Amino acid sequence: MDAAQQSAAWARIAATAGQGVPGASLTAAGLACVGDLDADSLGVVVITAGRIRTIALATDERSARLEDAQLVSGEGPCTEAYLDAALIQVPDLHESPGRWPAFAETAGAVGIRSVTAVPLSVGQARVGAIDLYHTVPTTLDPAALARLEAYARIVAALLLDAYPDLVSATATPAAAPPGFPPVVHQAAGVLSARQQMSVETALARLRAHAYRHEEPLLDVAHRVLDGRLLLERDHDSP
Repeated sequence: MDAAQQSAAWARIAATAGQGVPGASLTAAGLACVGDLDADSLGVVVITAGRIRTIALATDERSARLEDAQLVSGEGPCTEAYLDAALIQVPDLHESPGRWPAFAETAGAVGIRSVTAVPLSVGQARVGAIDLYHTVPTTLDPAALARLEAYARIVAALLLDAYPDLVSATATPAAAPPGFPPVVHQAAGVLSARQQMSVETALARLRAHAYRHEEPLLDVAHRVLDGRLLLERDHDSP
């Protein structure tokens, strides 16, 4: 890692903080990265202990929907970058609609054309990924990719305070991370008991409802837990 690249990234984060975003925060780092690379939005997904997937940052509603689409479907650039420990760059999603169907559909709906994903690492452990989005077909050149890598190092460091379990994350995962945030599992458990079905079926119905109604999976889970969403069998079968 070029020390000059990392110093420049920190300087941009500090400048972003000077515009009212808390200094040395994940949000400041994400917004600085978006501005530096002339992107439109950015998302950060954390995979704790190789299993639990958490949306740590979404810089706008578009990235929030795209990160949630990956959470619901279990596919997408963040998963691929995490599993392969490699850069994933798709200059034009319209030319690769079958690579991640659910993700590509959501990207089209929110006007995103390009995605670049890089894994996040703490030491030798992979702990998640950054997704950088553009509304026009985009290929980052080597200099831009080096700057993105600098931000990835900084973001991984900032995540340590918020997610202490990262220090025990699996270094070399063998398969796609199967977990969901705890609130989703809690909602599946409640739905399982309420509707007398298996937890696996309840989880599938939560994901199906989120996908069908274009709602964030976490919002669906919270509504089930507080009784605002019943997911009756007749209306929301998986």
